Amino acid sequence: MAMTIDVRVVSAEGSIYEGIATMVVAPGEMGELGILPRHAPLLTGLRPGELRIINGEHTEYLFVNGGMLEIQPDVVTVLADSAERATDIDEAKALAAKQAAEARLASNLDQMDYAAAQGELLAQIARLKAVQRLREQGLLR
Repeated sequence: MAMTIDVRVVSAEGSIYEGIATMVVAPGEMGELGILPRHAPLLTGLRPGELRIINGEHTEYLFVNGGMLEIQPDVVTVLADSAERATDIDEAKALAAKQAAEARLASNLDQMDYAAAQGELLAQIARLKAVQRLREQGLLR
């Protein structure tokens, strides 16, 4: 039997995922992190992106909009600013939000508004990528 690690994903809305995994791939601030059982302890920030929870042949795809990642040898805890399962993402709404953020970036914004619009654009691109990956795997029509 393969070694596993406990995984918990929580946000202000509540628990998003609890289960076991053979590997977790998370969008760390400095790049993607591949986490296996017995990983060294680590605490790091998350950027908006796709969180993959792999258990053998099954992969659960989630979108996290930033937060913190705590790794212990036997448990991975994601404290997300917000999170949702990729299967729950409304693609049309995400696309509309992406286009709205692009339009805001094209207008004259001060630095603070520009940074907020840029952050929103990156979040919506990451949400759309999560949906696209499901479609490529034949898990979404």
